[in-house]
Amino acid sequence: MKISERLMRAKPSATLAVNAKAQELRAQGKEIVSLAVGEPDFQTPQHVCDAMKKAVDEGFTRYTPVPGIPELRKAVAGYYGNFYGVNAGMDNTIVSNGGKHSLYNLFMALIDPGDEVLIPAPYWVSYPAMVELAEGKPVIVPTSPESGFLAEVKDLEAACTDKTKLLILNTPSNPTGGHYPQAHLDEIANWAKSKGIFIISDEVYDRLVYTPADYSTLSNFWEKNPEDVAIVGALSKSFCMTGWRIGTTLAHPDLVKAMVKIQGQSTSNVNSMAQKAALAAFEGPWTLIDEMKVAFQRRRDLAYEIISSWPGVICPKPDGAFYLFPVLDTFFDEETPDSASMCTKILEEAGVALVPGSAFGDDRCIRFSYALDDEILKKSLEKIGNVLMKK
Repeated sequence: MKISERLMRAKPSATLAVNAKAQELRAQGKEIVSLAVGEPDFQTPQHVCDAMKKAVDEGFTRYTPVPGIPELRKAVAGYYGNFYGVNAGMDNTIVSNGGKHSLYNLFMALIDPGDEVLIPAPYWVSYPAMVELAEGKPVIVPTSPESGFLAEVKDLEAACTDKTKLLILNTPSNPTGGHYPQAHLDEIANWAKSKGIFIISDEVYDRLVYTPADYSTLSNFWEKNPEDVAIVGALSKSFCMTGWRIGTTLAHPDLVKAMVKIQGQSTSNVNSMAQKAALAAFEGPWTLIDEMKVAFQRRRDLAYEIISSWPGVICPKPDGAFYLFPVLDTFFDEETPDSASMCTKILEEAGVALVPGSAFGDDRCIRFSYALDDEILKKSLEKIGNVLMKK
């Protein structure tokens, strides 16, 4: 048996590898705290759970249309109208099995073999692998902590060639928490349009933006330029529905049809009961988001203060999501020369799981999630500090 070359080139998920190591240590009886988790620690709202139970009780357990039930697709379009004033219809939307599936469908629909895709780094771990699985070529565009890890037009221009087909943007960012102001997003969007480069805007964390920063989106740009951009969203982060697998795409009807074709030949529709739960989430109330934002902003400030106190550390203060991405290479040495070995050392000596920056395209850094209890977060960071500062 021979596994395909395209799959052999794809790298396994680093976050899953970290989790496997943590589970191994737990099995040995060691107490392990995870700051590697990419999901909120709040419960899914009761009205969402009740909608799922009602769907089961009423026998809503059959196949649905591949792109989602009509009322849910309308609710997705309505989301962009309610929050961003965008006029969209049902035919502009498709519901997929999580934001990851939405992105994968887009890459498969848009990339031809050899097409280049600009990916600002640090990037979400799956972007390059997805591009390669679609037989495209990831072109990594480095950014700096001094800029908050936000890409500038000049950086993108320098990486652009006549083979550049797509640009993937992520705001707020996983792994950095960096958030593009609206003017910055618009500048990049206008540049991309002038170059004939399609933008995929990953806005899965769009509701988790902290004051004084304000929300931003490319959905308004999409409304005027529907053939030049697609917007990916999800309920995973904003409604604590990571396991429910509800991803959404706002796109031109022709692109939606292409994604429906791919989804129809791969997964078909999203779980029918989860669609009813998603509809309840979109219909509200949205009070959970306000609760989470208060908690996450408090935890961000707590973690930022501790991490920034470590000597030689550069740590941009993020405006969104629930991650910090400090530069920790000042602590690298012969024994721990990179982010992966440093994460292993911290896991073994402090009992805290983290994700190495190499997984996100910047080996100087390590990703910290602050989506857990304040006191546990504080104690975990203190343990990490003790390991780093140990002579």
